[in-house]
Amino acid sequence: MKHKEPRWGFLTLVFTVLVVIVEVISMSLTMGIFWIMYHFGLLTKHNALIPIIALIIFSVLSGAVMAFFFSRKPLQPINKLLNGLKNLAKGNYDTRLELKDMGYGTQIAESFNALAEELENTEMFRSDFVNNFSHEFKTPIVSIRGFAKLIQKGNLSKEQKEEYIDIIVEEATRLSDMATKVLSLTKLENQSILNDISSFNLSEQLRTCILLLEKKWTKKNLIISADFREYTVLANEEMLKQVWINLLDNAIKFCEDGGEVAVLIEQKNKKLIVTITNTGSEISEMNQKRIFQKFYQSDQSHASEGTGIGLTIVKRVIELHKGEIKVECKENLTKFIVVLYSEEE
Repeated sequence: MKHKEPRWGFLTLVFTVLVVIVEVISMSLTMGIFWIMYHFGLLTKHNALIPIIALIIFSVLSGAVMAFFFSRKPLQPINKLLNGLKNLAKGNYDTRLELKDMGYGTQIAESFNALAEELENTEMFRSDFVNNFSHEFKTPIVSIRGFAKLIQKGNLSKEQKEEYIDIIVEEATRLSDMATKVLSLTKLENQSILNDISSFNLSEQLRTCILLLEKKWTKKNLIISADFREYTVLANEEMLKQVWINLLDNAIKFCEDGGEVAVLIEQKNKKLIVTITNTGSEISEMNQKRIFQKFYQSDQSHASEGTGIGLTIVKRVIELHKGEIKVECKENLTKFIVVLYSEEE
């Protein structure tokens, strides 16, 4: 529900009228006192200066006092807003304003509370990012160090050495992959214009990406459904390849053994809709809201492979293409739906 913008011009006019009324009342009181003093002979040409000065001072002071009391109510929301901003500046992002029954104060409170909530969420995301990044970066290093020490000590069989070396290589590859993805994401976040755009066969690109991951889905005995017509898209070919690799890899990873991964392409007007579906456990509603955040993983135990960067890269690439991506989960099915445009509008 949208609220009307505060009518600042109207409020200024009202406040100005109030000040004028106060001054008129003050001047009227002063003139009244002058008249009474003149009527009773207390004011003459010879002794008028001191009473006039005194009455002027009285008029100014009385006007100031009345203006102060008249303005307290309209300025109360502003004072509360200033105090709230001071609390935000101190890092108290749970600060909220309650300005009910204060006219435009309601709109001020809602805008302030929306800002405070956004800052609170940003702080929470930052904290999660640091924690997750520390965990993801530290784990392979600890693993590499531990197995390297075991090899260094010696007294290992040939099989054990080979096994430990394989683990070291695997963890080093994981670190390298993480660094590559972080650099890629940083580049994408600083990029605002999409370049190297060309027209290519989207269907063929998806089939190629499925084949590139063949070892992973055959290892889990998955059924791959990829029956679709030929579609052409105008986009950055290399960037979209990253999108499909990440989404397909994610679908394969969370699909149960013997399950199914389905890829579908549909065209609606100028929109191309790519849906990648996998069977298996659903993503909770809370995780769906955070799944595109940096280093966030729905598997909080970090037992599954991955860095938590892939879906963040996917979202950013789709945004650069002016497209959309969303996730849907129901009846043990997880769907990632990507909307692109088949040609320039």
